[in-house]
Amino acid sequence: MTLKLDKVNRGPHLSTLVASSISREIAQGRLKTGDQLPTEQALATTFGVSRNVVREAIARLRSEGRIWSQQGRGAFVAETNNPTVLTIDHETLQRADSFRNLFELRGILEVQAAALAAKRRGDADLKAMGDALSGMRAAPYGSVAWLRSDLEFHRTVAEATRNSYMGQFLVFVSERVRESILAAGNQQKSDDMARITLGEHERIFAAIRNGDVEGAQAAMRDHLAGAALRVGLHEGEAAEAESPAREVASPVRHSRLRKAIRGQAGG
Repeated sequence: MTLKLDKVNRGPHLSTLVASSISREIAQGRLKTGDQLPTEQALATTFGVSRNVVREAIARLRSEGRIWSQQGRGAFVAETNNPTVLTIDHETLQRADSFRNLFELRGILEVQAAALAAKRRGDADLKAMGDALSGMRAAPYGSVAWLRSDLEFHRTVAEATRNSYMGQFLVFVSERVRESILAAGNQQKSDDMARITLGEHERIFAAIRNGDVEGAQAAMRDHLAGAALRVGLHEGEAAEAESPAREVASPVRHSRLRKAIRGQAGG
């Protein structure tokens, strides 16, 4: 078999890039069902990464059902026609339309999750949300640490719904969104953006803490409208976005567009 594997560009998610490259080989038929993958060392050398990165990529492919592994034998390509496995390819998300669709799905789930969390949250949930907010306050805006705390906040909201499927889907979708933003790596970072984004999360938290179902929905809707602006998915310019993580030009413009979208979304 002849594989077309090249070194991957350096970035915060090397394992994602490695997994995507292997997935492409499977999709294009150069790796077929039952084929054995090269060894971890061989893959690490080919991609120019560490073996730990390769292990993370293999673990991801295994969780997605693309490969299976056996102790002492290695990793093998799994059946590719399994309809029960949900996968979202990293390279596909570099297209503006695909990223927009994923963001839209995230919005549908998140608004309902906020409502359920306001009804069902417990003290432990509120503490976890508060801890995640503290992590966001302590980290530079847009950094890996910030985005990790951001994801953790949304994960704790999902867990507070007491609906395990809601949590699984939200974490999966939110992680794909986060990876795409990090991979693009061209976010505009400013104190104004940090204050706006943190304030949106704090309003969600306050509504959930107060058991305010409608307020939690409105706050989450407002946050998602603002987030859409920050990743270049606002009305009239989404189709022109060169990458999912393109930021708006200035905080003033951001505020004006954010208000317009809030009005359209009913927030």
